[in-house]
Amino acid sequence: MTYEEIMEKNLTLSFEFSLYVAQHPEFAKRIPSNSRVVLLPGDDPELARINRAAAQTARQSDDAPNRPVIYVEFDRLLPARSRLARPRLRHLPLTVS
Repeated sequence: MTYEEIMEKNLTLSFEFSLYVAQHPEFAKRIPSNSRVVLLPGDDPELARINRAAAQTARQSDDAPNRPVIYVEFDRLLPARSRLARPRLRHLPLTVS
């Protein structure tokens, strides 16, 4: 997996995780402040391994050596769906000069 692929996947996971904790504040309250959150997707074992290894490397050079590390394991991302309500297309009339 290339660095760009890892970054793209983790960006997507981070965005989805942010949405999840915003919608589930009781889950967010269980995460200690100043924690390092490591996302481990069950459907992508290679990315989970990479993220786990990156967390271990980061822990060795962390400026806060006792920072909690929280592993968030999840099965998979559900398919994306739009939240648009009743979208309609309108065509502008073509003007001919």
